[in-house]
Amino acid sequence: MDISTVIGLVLGTVLVTTAIVIGESPLVFINVPSLLIVVGGTLAVTLIKNPLTRVFGTIKVVKNAFFGRAPQDDALITKIVELARTARRESLLSIEKAEVDNEFLARAIRLAVDGHEPESIRRILSTEISALAQRHKVGQDLMEGIATSAPAFGMIGTLIGLVNMLASMDDPATIGPAMAVAILTTLYGALIANLVANPIAEKLKYRSREEVNSRIVILEGIISIVEGDHPASVEQKLMAFLDPKKREAATAKQAA
Repeated sequence: MDISTVIGLVLGTVLVTTAIVIGESPLVFINVPSLLIVVGGTLAVTLIKNPLTRVFGTIKVVKNAFFGRAPQDDALITKIVELARTARRESLLSIEKAEVDNEFLARAIRLAVDGHEPESIRRILSTEISALAQRHKVGQDLMEGIATSAPAFGMIGTLIGLVNMLASMDDPATIGPAMAVAILTTLYGALIANLVANPIAEKLKYRSREEVNSRIVILEGIISIVEGDHPASVEQKLMAFLDPKKREAATAKQAA
């Protein structure tokens, strides 16, 4: 589980709720018509813009913001360097026997063992990486669409509330409820966009970049092995994909 996502969402919810509760009348922040306008309108627009299968498919993608595990690129590089040593010591065909729990790496090994040229391997794997990034973008776009639609419907609710208020100025008892709808729809829309939809979209982008980077490491590693590069050269090339802290930790681990 991604602890930072959970902590951020819970912390934001708690802070907003606390600010509401310590007020004089917390119940005034609950308004059913406002919720219907913002939540219902946002859901309706999302369904209009996207096929139903895409909407339900995005639910699975959103799980990555909460349960996605960061790729262990340092361990992956270690594995690829081991494969390079095996290929150099024995033969390229020998790496087929290696135990690999990464599906993309396993497919890359099969391409290498089957005798594909480096450019062919690069083309095949690059196409798969691009397709992966495009699939991830579907979920990101949907969440960004929600982040755009929610404030828009908040504004629509505000206009509805103002119209109701102006239409009943002769009855002071109706001004308060109409004003509540006008203001709370804007609040609900802003909360949905800025506390939920936009942060999740950004986290999905981050997760996608991590996975794409991990697959590029595999692609470059396998091509280096096929081209017969020395294991040390393979390691140095792949270390460039790690951030400085992980690179230092990996170097220290090797030195030890």
